[in-house]
Amino acid sequence: MRIIAEDGIGTRLDQYLAGQLPDLSRARIQALIKTGDILVNGKTTKAKTPIEFGMTIEVNIPEPEPAEAQPQDIPISVLYEDKDVIVIDKESGMVVHPAAGNPDGTLVNAVLFHCGDLSGIGGVERPGIVHRLDKDTSGCIVVAKNDTAHLSLTTQFANRDTSKIYLAAVQGCPREPEGTVFTNIGRHPVNRLKMAVVNPGSGKPAITDYKVLRYDAATDSSLVMCTLHTGRTHQIRVHMLHLGHPLIGDPIYAHPQRQKARPGRLMLHAWRLAFNHPAKNQRIAIESAIPPEYTPWLIGTELPQWDEEPTVSMM
Repeated sequence: MRIIAEDGIGTRLDQYLAGQLPDLSRARIQALIKTGDILVNGKTTKAKTPIEFGMTIEVNIPEPEPAEAQPQDIPISVLYEDKDVIVIDKESGMVVHPAAGNPDGTLVNAVLFHCGDLSGIGGVERPGIVHRLDKDTSGCIVVAKNDTAHLSLTTQFANRDTSKIYLAAVQGCPREPEGTVFTNIGRHPVNRLKMAVVNPGSGKPAITDYKVLRYDAATDSSLVMCTLHTGRTHQIRVHMLHLGHPLIGDPIYAHPQRQKARPGRLMLHAWRLAFNHPAKNQRIAIESAIPPEYTPWLIGTELPQWDEEPTVSMM
């Protein structure tokens, strides 16, 4: 930002800028002067420098440094772990990484305590994180323990070399017992907290295979298995809504109080996850136990076999 002084002649620089930049406190302006982020006529200066007519003042406001997540002794359920990766069974209600409104108490804080120093692998805000689950989604999530593992896993997720299978309970029952939803997903044009199916040419492609496993007439709801071929924000929630069948307990895309089934949570579970081990010639396939809230939909339901060979050993 460049300011050409035409008034306030003789006023201290910090005082003058406090009037020109109302979003910055005088103390913040003084700090920027000390760090050389405020220059006068191209040179560093002092807060008490008097304003002169025609003086050129350049102001640089640096982006805030991301806060480094701190280890916290928070219990986590480990499904698989070795020196390169850890797969965690995330509870519904746990935020994955620190952000505005959730500075701590996250999965990242718990993993840092469990694993020790991850040295900001993938960034200081979300060390080791290669994919994410929404706060209210439960189930499998893999975290990288070193840079090699992080690069390998992020590449696999980007190239769709992983297997990601979810269980969702939805309102009603899709007309077709199974199918594929292929749309573009982007920010909702009005409510920026939501994602939405958008016109081709905007958003990003999103592909979800689904299969209805059971319909429960008593609650007019269905258990649906969803296989993700992409990993867009809220993908399953948006695609099921697009079919006319929002997820049970979804506070953003549905009206939980109007649904007959009220389990008290978002009914989305990252059930099965498979990936190629970053350092071994081995496919890691992990299955998370289905939470008890799914019991009404599991009675009498035969769950599909997985074409992956589950990894059972801990090394």
